[in-house]
Amino acid sequence: MIDTVREKRDQLKRLCEHFGVKRLEVFGSAVLTAKFAADSNLDFLVEFLPTTPIRHADAYFGLLSALRELFGRPIDLLETKAIKNPYLLKSINQQR
Repeated sequence: MIDTVREKRDQLKRLCEHFGVKRLEVFGSAVLTAKFAADSNLDFLVEFLPTTPIRHADAYFGLLSALRELFGRPIDLLETKAIKNPYLLKSINQQR
């Protein structure tokens, strides 16, 4: 995990508690540090605690916005349960 993410671990923990996140993982170029550049986005895989559909949407978009603000760069936020493509899932699992 890159220092950019590691340094903000406490803030990430608070965001997860606030938005009902069960699990949040970083993957992609942030894990493959040789490929992470100053203009790279951050890729996160998220799993939320069970909630209503409306609260789920609020949590997803609230977390996405908060992560963008926290890191000051583009964020890709994928939900674990939404990944149906086995090739994409395999690629993500190799980069966690």
